[in-house]
Amino acid sequence: MVTERSERPDGAMPMWQIDTLANGMRVVTTPVPTAQSVSVNVFIGVGSRGEERRVNGISHFMEHMLFKGTEKRPDAIQIAEAIEGAGGSLNAYTAKELTCYWNHVPYDHLPVAMDVLADMLLHSKIEPQEIERERAVVQQEIRRSHDQPGAWVGELLSRAVFGDQPIGWSVAGTIEIIGAIQRQDFLDHLERWYTPHNAVLSVAGNVTHEQVMELAHRYFAGWEGGPAPRFLPARPELGSPRVVVERRDIAQCNVAIGLRAVSRADPDRFALTILNNILGRGMSSRLFKEVRERRGLAYSVGSSVSRHADTGVLSISAGVTPDKLQEAVTVILGELRRLAEEPVGDEELAKARDYAAGSFRLGLESTMSLGQRAGEALLTLGEIEPVEEVVTRLRAVSAEDVQRVARRLFHSTNLAMAVVGPAGDPEELDRLLVI
Repeated sequence: MVTERSERPDGAMPMWQIDTLANGMRVVTTPVPTAQSVSVNVFIGVGSRGEERRVNGISHFMEHMLFKGTEKRPDAIQIAEAIEGAGGSLNAYTAKELTCYWNHVPYDHLPVAMDVLADMLLHSKIEPQEIERERAVVQQEIRRSHDQPGAWVGELLSRAVFGDQPIGWSVAGTIEIIGAIQRQDFLDHLERWYTPHNAVLSVAGNVTHEQVMELAHRYFAGWEGGPAPRFLPARPELGSPRVVVERRDIAQCNVAIGLRAVSRADPDRFALTILNNILGRGMSSRLFKEVRERRGLAYSVGSSVSRHADTGVLSISAGVTPDKLQEAVTVILGELRRLAEEPVGDEELAKARDYAAGSFRLGLESTMSLGQRAGEALLTLGEIEPVEEVVTRLRAVSAEDVQRVARRLFHSTNLAMAVVGPAGDPEELDRLLVI
């Protein structure tokens, strides 16, 4: 067992320490001696991207099932009471490439927090009657997403950008697929993906690494299993069709434009962060000022970036009136074109860099955010980038870097679109997708 320490420049307590249990589970501790809380997070390296079509959505369904009872805590209420009775909270989430189970408790309740998570992960009963109850809950969650046009257009955009492959499928699956998943499917999923080699325990708060390792040995050392499978590489082509329109009799058109972008470890990720800030993050962004303030085409407009193991997405979303749909799309694409053709000015670049560095720092104020960042990074990248290194690299992005990344990504053949609303002809919108 080898301990990895990330030392602070001033020689104070290390920012984090990493160890690996004999069974392959990685453990990272981020000490925050002044905190009154501790966050305990277990990351599993599987999401919808690791699924077959027949069981698409099982990672998310599994996340629900691990809260439904163990031998020690036979039902969901007893699991919740163990954490909430200490004044804490617990939850989980599923993404395309990972599933995370977490709880957040006063620091003197760390043993209970670790015990509960280990119990859920290693000893859940997955009882048939609970599967049937939770099946209806998951299906209602899918219906709720469908009933929210702003959320549903994101699902359609993923389909348009990636097409019919696992990374383009819904994390939640479909009502029909969820309705057909059986208990054996859960057991197979657990055996294949829920292994210590494919897991990271990340603890942050008023604790020491020695405390965390003692409890990790106590609760997780008996976990068995070898390496998990690898995800299939993302196919490079956009979906077909690349424009997906779902007509609904509602007042507004929810439009989303997507471009394949950079992967999680791509060197251009810092320049893309700055580009995204300039383009569509916040009320001082180009899209907000041009689309909303100057032209009044939309109430809401913005952009965001998501990164995966071998690809990523830059997405732009807006809510517009039906008669302004095509004009809004044209103006948005014009802003992309401008970033590729014209260097960003010094003042705008400086503000974007300051915003990126500042918001990154402020996002790490809580034990939850620290534990989440460390665990996800260790699982997906195999390392945790020091905070100061990230800030330095964000501040080092130049106007030339932003323009180079814009030229790398902004091509007519790299554009996809989704619309949910009362207007939008797919062929007409496809003809607009030109940069």
